[in-house]
Amino acid sequence: MKIKIHWGTAMVIAMIAFMVFILQFVYRTLAVDKYNHQMVSEDYYKDELYYQKELDKLNNASRLPQNVILEKVNGGLLIEFPTDMEPSKISGTASFQRPSDQRLDFNKDIVLTDKNMLVQNERLIKGKWNIRVDWKYDGVEYLLKESVFY
Repeated sequence: MKIKIHWGTAMVIAMIAFMVFILQFVYRTLAVDKYNHQMVSEDYYKDELYYQKELDKLNNASRLPQNVILEKVNGGLLIEFPTDMEPSKISGTASFQRPSDQRLDFNKDIVLTDKNMLVQNERLIKGKWNIRVDWKYDGVEYLLKESVFY
């Protein structure tokens, strides 16, 4: 016995199959925890207001003879500050942001005894990190923003 499908019936079947195909992607992104997406910043409108201050800090850092250097070493990630500055006068925070998982984000206060600060391997897992070193020396604020594949 042969089944005859007319062109109208075939078109309806194709449209339904296409809609099911698209809806399964919508379901996966909204309901499955594996595809959990977070925003980079919850208050991104408020963050935009401070953008000029951030640009001033970046300009201050670019005028330095030697800026902060990020280097991967055996023990972790080494943050090296300029050698011509006294380490005890440097203060600020280093923020580590993981774009793929907000739960891994952390901040670390900058407290130096020498010109280097080490972030241990245990805190950093392999992948992309957005690092923001916001620091102050003698009343002048500086900023380094860098993406690192650890």
